Amino acid sequence: MSKPKNTVMEYRNYYLPADFPVLVLTGGHWKISDIPSSRLHFHNCLEIGLCHSHSGTMKFYSEPMSFKEGDVTCIPRNIPHTTYSDQGTESRWSYIMFDPAQLFRGLFLTPDAGPDLSLFSYRNYRHILPREEYPHIHYLTLSIIREMEDKRPNYQICVKGLLLALSIELNRIQEQASQEPGAEASHKAYLPENALIISPALDYIEDNYSIQFPMEDLAEVCHMSLTHFRRVFHTIMRTSPLDYLNSTRIMKACNLLLSTEESILTISEMVGFASVSNFNRHFRSVIRMTPREYRSRMLLARQKEGNDSRQTILEFTGWMEPETDPS
Repeated sequence: MSKPKNTVMEYRNYYLPADFPVLVLTGGHWKISDIPSSRLHFHNCLEIGLCHSHSGTMKFYSEPMSFKEGDVTCIPRNIPHTTYSDQGTESRWSYIMFDPAQLFRGLFLTPDAGPDLSLFSYRNYRHILPREEYPHIHYLTLSIIREMEDKRPNYQICVKGLLLALSIELNRIQEQASQEPGAEASHKAYLPENALIISPALDYIEDNYSIQFPMEDLAEVCHMSLTHFRRVFHTIMRTSPLDYLNSTRIMKACNLLLSTEESILTISEMVGFASVSNFNRHFRSVIRMTPREYRSRMLLARQKEGNDSRQTILEFTGWMEPETDPS
């Protein structure tokens, strides 16, 4: 099944601080309307959603999947999708956006001792988990949201433990789903291969942004010529591969500016820029201020509002903009 010609995709980049790469979007304003969006969107991180009320439809290209109150949804990074409620209703949601690899880095003495997170990909995936079938998933998800809302002492440690338990349980479910008869065929029915043709490039950038590499490397991992890759990438991402790479480097630099005392020069080198002047120019283009100004203003915001001022940072830098389909 080929991708509909009129499908438009939107990339949403969520700012996840390096020291605690978890963001919870919750509250009365996180509602989804009954108007189907003409575009699909995808994220730079794993999204766990919890439907608090009503029901509706989640779409991955042409195949609709129904959700209802109590369902938990699990959408890995770089998976195009959209959500809309049943006619005449507005379903209310909470979302947990996080980076498992970053959050659990250093948690285990050896790589083999940790959980296998490789199933957080697009193959053979169960995206909607009903509460009646997976009550433990609903419980863990709701517990994480409440901990992030209440912010009681040591809540970040608690959330990290709950997310680890949730990640392990989700991987068990996905492992079982991948072994079910016809799983691969079922997957291809709603996520055609060409829908995710640039996913290897996005993953390559995420894993190698700190080093210099030619754009040909990105085309190669996607098994395309450079010219064709540039055209496809721009059609999907609405930006060039190089501009996306530099934006990723700037986002990583924002984390380092807030979480370390490294110099601007050192940070520019750590995120892969060949010169500090080039870094400063791209930083100003993306963030609309210099790295020094950003560090000063964000640290001041933290002092005024406490250590957990991530919402201020999100709004100030423009990483997140509310949408009809807000996730």
